[in-house]
Amino acid sequence: MYKLDLPVDQSIEKAVGRRRSAETARKARIFNTRLRVMGLDTDALNQQVQEKKHLQNMEVQRGKAYDKLREHHDEALLQQEVNEREKRAALNTDLTQYWATHQRVEDSREADLKCGLKGAFRITIPEAELGPASMQLFQGEDVGEEERRREQMKNAERDLRAQKEANERRRMGDKHREMLVSKELAYQDLRGVQLLSQEEECKKAARVALDDCNQALAAERAENLKERHRREERENLAEVWHTLTSDMMTECAEAAEMEAGGGRPMRVLVDKWKGMRPEQLSAIHREREGQRLERQRQRDAEKAQNTAWERQLLKLSREAEEEARRAAELRRERRIQTDLDNMQLAREQQARQEHLNKTLYTNKPTKDYFYQFNTSSR
Repeated sequence: MYKLDLPVDQSIEKAVGRRRSAETARKARIFNTRLRVMGLDTDALNQQVQEKKHLQNMEVQRGKAYDKLREHHDEALLQQEVNEREKRAALNTDLTQYWATHQRVEDSREADLKCGLKGAFRITIPEAELGPASMQLFQGEDVGEEERRREQMKNAERDLRAQKEANERRRMGDKHREMLVSKELAYQDLRGVQLLSQEEECKKAARVALDDCNQALAAERAENLKERHRREERENLAEVWHTLTSDMMTECAEAAEMEAGGGRPMRVLVDKWKGMRPEQLSAIHREREGQRLERQRQRDAEKAQNTAWERQLLKLSREAEEEARRAAELRRERRIQTDLDNMQLAREQQARQEHLNKTLYTNKPTKDYFYQFNTSSR
């Protein structure tokens, strides 16, 4: 009977005990208002890391124990298979020896039919003691056996030679056909290569011609654009020179004054002269000062309005920050409650897993199976 002795069970129980004691200490530290700290608990995290490494090591040890048990089972199965093969070989040897000793062909009743005239029947029984019913070959039968056998051998040799010649002719014909087919394929390949090369040359010539045409068109278009730009530049320069030398830019008052007739004052042509009289300049200055004052009043009103808006926005931002702070506080409380619920569920899941592991390790049908396996191996 095989006994599954795994040292990991006691280690698991110790680890579970340590985990429970650590969890109890952690609860006492968390729910103690004097020792409660806000932030990251490095000692608890380091302890969790150590516990996780310990559990991983226990898992590795458990896996090694299962591997050793599996190897032991494999070796037992292989040994059983070898024993069965040896028993089968010994049984076959004994059976062959029994056939060779007690069931020989020479000792059977059909020895003369199985072994011929040179069999054990003719050797064991003298010819003088044989009766009429024991005759196997009578006088005068099968007279031309030798000639017939020689003729059959000649015919067989002639047929074999004819078959060889036919096979050789067929092989030569197949070889000739294969040679013709290979030549035809080679010619087709060569023709295809030539056609492809010609097609590539045609495509290359077409591409060269198209490139030349495109280059010629591009050069012509570039020349047309340059000519148009030069013409536009000449026209622009002429227009600028005409504008600079006109009476409007030179502000010639004599060219701008015009007789109105009827004793009326001189009329000024505005497209000839841009000058103004002193009364016109003073009117422009007064209008500009009024516009400046109006603009100043508008800026003051906008500044007061912006100040009011800034105060309102400041008030709204403070209210939003207060609302965000309250929402963050509510989320933090919910997260803390969720963490507590998750820890409770994790502890329950760990306890359930430990109970399942104990049940698996101490399951009675597994021991019965090992007992049955040991019994069958024996």
